[in-house]
Amino acid sequence: MEIGVKKLKYVPEIKGVLRSKFIELPQCISVASGIKIFGKRIKSVVFSTDVAIIKNTNADSVIAVYPFTPQPVITQSIILASDVPVFCGVGGGLTMGERVINLAVHAEFQGAIGVVVNKPTPNDTIRELKKRIDIPVVVTVVSDKDDIEGRLEAGTDIINVSGAGNTPAIVEKIRRISSTIPIMATGGSTEYTIMKTIEAGANAITYTPPNIGEIFSEIMDGYRSK
Repeated sequence: MEIGVKKLKYVPEIKGVLRSKFIELPQCISVASGIKIFGKRIKSVVFSTDVAIIKNTNADSVIAVYPFTPQPVITQSIILASDVPVFCGVGGGLTMGERVINLAVHAEFQGAIGVVVNKPTPNDTIRELKKRIDIPVVVTVVSDKDDIEGRLEAGTDIINVSGAGNTPAIVEKIRRISSTIPIMATGGSTEYTIMKTIEAGANAITYTPPNIGEIFSEIMDGYRSK
């Protein structure tokens, strides 16, 4: 066999009858480099706290953040339901200080692969997290005006960019500051926007799936047409 000739890999796929319907993330995410954490390579990250969706997706991992005070019982439920690694939100906005540290320690003990803090989190809190836990600290960036250098100096392991339509530009700015910091970023809902985000320098893509109501509506429309 000639060495050096690249061939397309055939990937066998097995689907069950009852599990044939699931949320499949855009295939183009596979071209991202990914982020390797504890030996696991992560390219796609589904953004959800719905355990039914988390249990029925082909994403490599889950990012579970929500607009309420983080609660250990929610973290525990999501990690228990998930078949893939989970990045857990531990506050930094409404929830500050020592409570963020305690939630992060609990999340690590429950099996989270990383903890996510919000944009308002002080750099001192990031430094303290780095002293207390042994899993990655993921810091959310929402604007190109955010203090990226300060986040990196504080010990941020992964930057999570959530800048809506401005995400590719924010990713490009971060890449000018650091060529090696792992970046996960929102890719939008189309292959075009996902590819723009990857080309800007994102290592992994976060994807927001349709909610249960939207999925049910589609199914019920199908039932009504029969």
